[in-house]
Amino acid sequence: MHRVATLAALLLLPLPTVSRQAPRPPAVAARDTAARPRSRDIGLIVGVFQPGTNDAITDVAGVEVGQKTVIEGDSVRTGVTAILPHPGSMFFSRVPAAIYVGNGFGKLLGVTQVRELGELETPILLTCTLCVWKAADAMVGWLLARPDMQDVRSINPVVGETNDGTLNDIRIRPIEPEDVVSALESAKGGPVEEGAVGAGAGTIAFGWKGGIGTSSRVLPESLGGYTVGVLVQTNFGGILLMNGAPVGQALGQYAFKDQVEGGGGMGGATPDGAPYDPTSDKQEWGSCMMVVATDAPLSDRNLGRLAKRAIMGLARTGSYAANGSGDYVIAFSTANGVRRTITPGVHSVDDLNNVSMSGLFEATVEATQEAIYNSLLKAVTVTSNGHTIQALPLAETLAVLKKYGAVR
Repeated sequence: MHRVATLAALLLLPLPTVSRQAPRPPAVAARDTAARPRSRDIGLIVGVFQPGTNDAITDVAGVEVGQKTVIEGDSVRTGVTAILPHPGSMFFSRVPAAIYVGNGFGKLLGVTQVRELGELETPILLTCTLCVWKAADAMVGWLLARPDMQDVRSINPVVGETNDGTLNDIRIRPIEPEDVVSALESAKGGPVEEGAVGAGAGTIAFGWKGGIGTSSRVLPESLGGYTVGVLVQTNFGGILLMNGAPVGQALGQYAFKDQVEGGGGMGGATPDGAPYDPTSDKQEWGSCMMVVATDAPLSDRNLGRLAKRAIMGLARTGSYAANGSGDYVIAFSTANGVRRTITPGVHSVDDLNNVSMSGLFEATVEATQEAIYNSLLKAVTVTSNGHTIQALPLAETLAVLKKYGAVR
């Protein structure tokens, strides 16, 4: 009853829009985001495992998230999201890591060294496509200035992206060094702001406003009691499914709609007779960045296996990894027993057995799926750069979820 009453109050709120005359004050944006529910607030319960305290990637002890939202005039909506595996020196206390590429239409910086060495030596940054290199340069400068880094001559910055060029004047590459520093230095544990914030300020998912989303799962003690947390930057197309309910189709917004309703098929004509042009299909372009953290003591090999399962969570939401979608997963372990240093010699590390991985796999699938839903549900309507992208409509969505028994 509490969920229903809370949701009823939320549905009475008007859908917020972003002014084209001037940036909204941050307090207003935060209030609008807070007014929208997360997945569990509406009874949309994904999977069988329980979430952590904050249902966020920061439920993995030591993980911190910092964000900087960049709003300028009526054409810039972008930002930076920083994920720190632990609050210490990443360069001297490295975490094992792996990267899995679901579809490689993207600009993930640092991927080859992570694959070669199986470790992270910097925080992870997410931003917009044409700002990847500016963000990397700013993070390198920030790291080199730290007191313990005076002799360092090589750094492998890991920076992912999605293309927010519809709502953001991406060609001016609006991210500045101070934005990156702000995201890094504001990183903290606890609740994580979601929706149209940080690197998700200008993103679009399934034709609605996307953004940053997060979720976590805690395994029962019989399965190790480990925590898995996921953070996503959603900016992709497809046919939205929410716990199996065909929300995209029911609300009339889904990939290839013109082809299907026009009877032309994939290579046929649109209802107005024009040939199918995938470059004009708003569901054909975009990407999804997924960051998976766990406190389970995993090798980079098993982290690679874990990363693959995040793609399964992405698929459950209705993504088909379109040609123009860059779908990447970065997975890392924060366990003290797997940390790596740059000291020569033999190192002893903990290594969870392969047969203990299945629970972690399921937890990753569930947390990824729910994180994507949270990115959509928390995002507000945004007008910028000559376009308006509506937030996922709450009342209509809930009606579909109830019809198909997708909420509890």
